[in-house]
Amino acid sequence: MATHFKPAALKFLRDLKRNNDRDWFQPRKEIFERELKTPMLALISEITHAMEDFAPDHVRPPQKILFRIYRDTRFSNDKRPYKEHIGAWWVRTGLEKTSGAGFYFHLSGKELLIAAGCYMPQPEQLLAVRRYLLDHHAEMRKLYTGKPLVKLFPHDEATSLTRPPKGFPADHPAIDLIRNKQWGRSVTLPADTALTPAVGKEIAKRFKAIAPLVTLINTPLLPQKRKPLFGL
Repeated sequence: MATHFKPAALKFLRDLKRNNDRDWFQPRKEIFERELKTPMLALISEITHAMEDFAPDHVRPPQKILFRIYRDTRFSNDKRPYKEHIGAWWVRTGLEKTSGAGFYFHLSGKELLIAAGCYMPQPEQLLAVRRYLLDHHAEMRKLYTGKPLVKLFPHDEATSLTRPPKGFPADHPAIDLIRNKQWGRSVTLPADTALTPAVGKEIAKRFKAIAPLVTLINTPLLPQKRKPLFGL
């Protein structure tokens, strides 16, 4: 099975952007399934297989990695029913309900976006990472801003507070990292990249490079194993 997309996939996404309504989508749902969903699942499977070597805790069935094309419009003023991209998210085992740090990519009619990190964490997760950085900031900084990673993921997805968060010293050497509200990096490639047979290897290569950062961010978020009583 092909692990890349055909030009018809990009055409569908571009047309969807101009016609984001059910009357347009429903008669073309078979095209979506054939040109986008099926090759997307195959691509996810290829990437996931490669991740067994460097991110085994993120390996899941492709169907659980693929995002639905349907938007949740219940609490939004934007009532467009469909996303205008098709995306995938590899969450870490044990953090399925709270997300944590993971790997992501999506394809739209104009771009292939590849990213990884911890986005919009819940308050308790945000606090846990900030506390962890008090003692592990040097390792975080080396991974987050190192030249090899920045070359593959040039865009910093972090957003930060203007002041130190409550309870953290303003003069701490990691305060610039601690002020962040999320941590992640991304790269945007031309949409046509998804039409090449090597697209799976390209995404997996970048995921492998950023895997140590994902692991570091997830460390304080994982459930702590209880020590046995009486040394047993």
